Amino acid sequence: MAQLDLQAKLAILADAAKYDASCASSGTSKRDSRGGKGVGSTEGMGICHAYAPDGRCISLLKILLTNSCIFDCHYCINRKSSNVRRARFTAEEVVRLTLAFYKRNYIEGLFLSSGIIRSSNYTMEQIVEVARSLREDHDFRGYIHLKTIPDADPELVRLAGVHADRVSINVELPTDAGLKRLAPEKDGGRIEGAMADVKASIVETKDARKRFKSAPRFAPAGQSTQMIVGADAANDCDIVARSSTLYDRFKLRRVYYSAFSPIPDASAVLPLQRPPLMREHRLYQSDWLMRFYGFKPKEVMAAAGADGMLPLDIDPKLAWALKFRESFPVDVNRAPRDMLLRVPGLGTKAIDRILASRRVRSLRLEDVARLTVSVAKVRPFIVTIDWRPTLLTDRADLRALIAPKRQQLELFAA
Repeated sequence: MAQLDLQAKLAILADAAKYDASCASSGTSKRDSRGGKGVGSTEGMGICHAYAPDGRCISLLKILLTNSCIFDCHYCINRKSSNVRRARFTAEEVVRLTLAFYKRNYIEGLFLSSGIIRSSNYTMEQIVEVARSLREDHDFRGYIHLKTIPDADPELVRLAGVHADRVSINVELPTDAGLKRLAPEKDGGRIEGAMADVKASIVETKDARKRFKSAPRFAPAGQSTQMIVGADAANDCDIVARSSTLYDRFKLRRVYYSAFSPIPDASAVLPLQRPPLMREHRLYQSDWLMRFYGFKPKEVMAAAGADGMLPLDIDPKLAWALKFRESFPVDVNRAPRDMLLRVPGLGTKAIDRILASRRVRSLRLEDVARLTVSVAKVRPFIVTIDWRPTLLTDRADLRALIAPKRQQLELFAA
């Protein structure tokens, strides 16, 4: 490998990290360096931009330790047989870059992943050393997210959780059949075993901290995972079912979805075109329905078509409502929260305001209109003191009436 300066390495390894979507920084514990001690913080307003649940923008230095890899996964740009320019950071270089970027106010934390070099253990040791040095040698108090390697020794993964705010282990593909076909060197059982170990460590640490305040933290922002969408034959129902299982078994903070992107010199077993980005978006919406709206996986899957795919022209909640019209209309002045959550066009904040407002007065349609972007989408599914949809909910052409209108976007719009 030719000798590269730090700037050239950064250009290569920051670009190589762009395919990893799981770099959100929400949910961690609050730390700062006020009082003259330490460097960095996990707070503040915001190069990778992630967004916290309250809308804050968090800037992270998102890089790979190296884009060299001993594995040859068909879908990966950094696979062993890929014809790409290679580079590698030392642990010390990553530490220097993180501190330099932080002190210039460019970032608030680090997201570090890597290809596998020499062995899984050797690579994991280098990743852990970066986090250890930042925390112990430099008292860095900013956010750290480490992508761990399932094949590595469990003790190394445990050490990663001791130093990092969040750890993640990618399941890669939604089905075991897809993993065997496109990444035969990876083992689905081993991946899930590593996720189970991380979950156990998080639970044990939380229990220990209830009894001993001095007990060390372990990944206070939890663990997450990522799966590639569209590289194999898995449909949306397969992906929703897999995500639900992962949430239930491993108590994940997030499952991220990354639409497959064609890569140079691609394997013949890969599709020639990437899936629509809207498919990725619909999967995130279905994920939200399960996590925040009380939908069960089977209900989300019921919104899909006969081919197991969620519709691209309307969101999953609207698709579900159109299939189960007998559940509507819902009286916004009397219905419980769980039924209001199923009304298309009403988000959690709007519903909280409806519940608060109806304690003091009966709501009219214009009151609901102030809380939603499109009252036309909401009207067929609700009842207020001055509005009843009568036959509107049962119209055969209801979908065409309330689906977003297609429009040609301007490339150079002002």
